[in-house]
Amino acid sequence: MMFDTLKAKVETIVLQQNTTLEDKLLEICTLLEANISHYDWVGFYFKNGDKNELKLGPYVGEPTDHEIIPFGKGICGQVAVSNENFVVPDVAAQDNYIACSITVKAEIVIPIFVNGENIGQIDIDSSTADPFTEADERFLEFVCSKVSELLQAS
Repeated sequence: MMFDTLKAKVETIVLQQNTTLEDKLLEICTLLEANISHYDWVGFYFKNGDKNELKLGPYVGEPTDHEIIPFGKGICGQVAVSNENFVVPDVAAQDNYIACSITVKAEIVIPIFVNGENIGQIDIDSSTADPFTEADERFLEFVCSKVSELLQAS
């Protein structure tokens, strides 16, 4: 299974010595975007200090103007409030969707928890309609758990 192979590679990235947190996160984004055909934009958003907003972290894909997202706005902002995974098979059907690119057809956002607090999320955009399965969701939960470990260690 592709996800099993990628899990091992994510663990290798997380365990690297003498590599910054930023570099590890970017390497995870690059790994996912390069190896999963329906992952066209892969990035992290993190809570911006004490503000009720998310700030863009490392990402791979087309540049985005959405460097700051208020809690509650868009899919990412909704996940910051709900603390739950959000799988969007068709972004055009979402009232509260923030368009990053006209090519995006679907999105999945999985929160990252540190000590029970939602401190960020991984955001994946796809140019493929309805590509995300439960396997994607479980895999990305694994990725977020590894990122959580990284954040706790740094």
